[in-house]
Amino acid sequence: MRLSDFWKRMKLHFGDQYAESWAHDYVIADLGGRTVIQALAEGVGAKEVWHAVCGVTDVSPRLR
Repeated sequence: MRLSDFWKRMKLHFGDQYAESWAHDYVIADLGGRTVIQALAEGVGAKEVWHAVCGVTDVSPRLR
């Protein structure tokens, strides 16, 4: 998954403005206790991060 696809899905799920805020603030255990932003900055793949987001939120099946 490309990073642009990841952010498109984040924005479709959370909304344009809340997606970035959520990504900065919400700590996900499956990402080693990191936020989305931290995990991406540390080289975790966008696909792995997206699967972690799907694991903690009610993402629509069409976006999974």
